[in-house]
Amino acid sequence: MKPILLLLFIFACSSSSLAGETVPYTVDGKNYEGYYARANKTAPLVVVIHDWDGLTEYEIMRTKMLVDLGYNVFAADLFGAGVRPVEINDKKALTGDLYKNRQKMRTLITAAFQTAEDLGLDTNNAVLAGYCFGGAAALEYARSGADVKGFVTFHGGLATPEGQNYEAAQGRYLILHGTADSVVSMSEFARLAEQLESEELTHEMVTYSGAPHAFTVFGTGNYREDADKKSWDYFTRWLKATL
Repeated sequence: MKPILLLLFIFACSSSSLAGETVPYTVDGKNYEGYYARANKTAPLVVVIHDWDGLTEYEIMRTKMLVDLGYNVFAADLFGAGVRPVEINDKKALTGDLYKNRQKMRTLITAAFQTAEDLGLDTNNAVLAGYCFGGAAALEYARSGADVKGFVTFHGGLATPEGQNYEAAQGRYLILHGTADSVVSMSEFARLAEQLESEELTHEMVTYSGAPHAFTVFGTGNYREDADKKSWDYFTRWLKATL
């Protein structure tokens, strides 16, 4: 996205009349800080999980975009309050710790849903959506058997860890992926399709030609405007059908 267009986009999101707020919460004695914005008291809920750089302005922009569409949103924090890594080694270390301790990952997502419920949001009418690392986390939560209406990944990790499967999984699935993704292969995309089909889980899996990993992240070299707009449009239509 060109710098001027990006600035205009950020201004449009930040000028939303439905202001959000940071929400501190605690999990197993450690402080976390999510972000919450509400369209109205009874709106469906979207829980968002961040990429490997933590909960940043990117997730806040997406939150405001969803609120403007009429959804309540809680953006979860899986790293800890104030932990927003910049260096690649730090990002790898934080995500690696959670990949090694998947029960902790599940516990953190459960805590995010509980915090959303404590805020008065309807967790019984909710979907979970994640970007990159957050997409892998969303599927991890799905495999736990979580009672959530749907799970969404934008250029997310799709591999199923050894010893896991989708036998207990529930809900619907939307997988949005770039065929030029050099991080998550199309073979992993195909294996996930086979797993979801074998468990008779309702799923829609869409690919975008020429789209690399992180194709929705504004202002980066991997951003692809066409794939971003098309995937967001598909996502919003899927939300209407699911919630």
